[in-house]
Amino acid sequence: MYIGTYIQQSVLEKRKPKKLNDNELISLYLSTQSNEYFSILYQRYIGKIYSKCISLLKDEVLAEDAAQEIYLKIFLNLARFNKKSRFSTWVYSITYNYCIDLIRRNKKTRKLFSSEEDKDYGDVIEEVDDKEILEMEIHRLQEVLEVLPVDDKAVLLMKYKEELSIKEISAIINKSESAVKMKIKRAKHKSRKIYQARYQHLAY
Repeated sequence: MYIGTYIQQSVLEKRKPKKLNDNELISLYLSTQSNEYFSILYQRYIGKIYSKCISLLKDEVLAEDAAQEIYLKIFLNLARFNKKSRFSTWVYSITYNYCIDLIRRNKKTRKLFSSEEDKDYGDVIEEVDDKEILEMEIHRLQEVLEVLPVDDKAVLLMKYKEELSIKEISAIINKSESAVKMKIKRAKHKSRKIYQARYQHLAY
């Protein structure tokens, strides 16, 4: 171990573990193999992972099992985290891809997933302004999101709730930035169609 690395580790170990950021906890866990550091990461993220699993899978039992499987994958692959992105983005990527793969494999949930090629909507030319999505009444927006295919719902939540960048979303769903922009555009278009079909006749 280089002397600089040793000094840095010693300084980190003297700080209260819960005050350490994600990257510091990961470095200490990998160098010491102390479960204390990984347990703090687990406590920070297991609730968020479960929440995302529920959002995507719409089933509590599936979500509970998925969350534990996802954290096991994170544990086993922690040494591969290269810190080029935020740890939270890396966790979200594993969570999203695990859930989407599960949906594709599961006959009961496969209908929740839409393919990238959506024949019902074709090429979307018209751009839906972000303001139009953000100004939907919250309870109505929640209903619209539940009607959307799970992959469309996921990218909208990443952009507008998680406030992730196009680059981060691209890394999470493993698609080019231009493909992400088109996917968001399509998802917004679908949202507006669903919203108008359900609520256009109502007074605002």
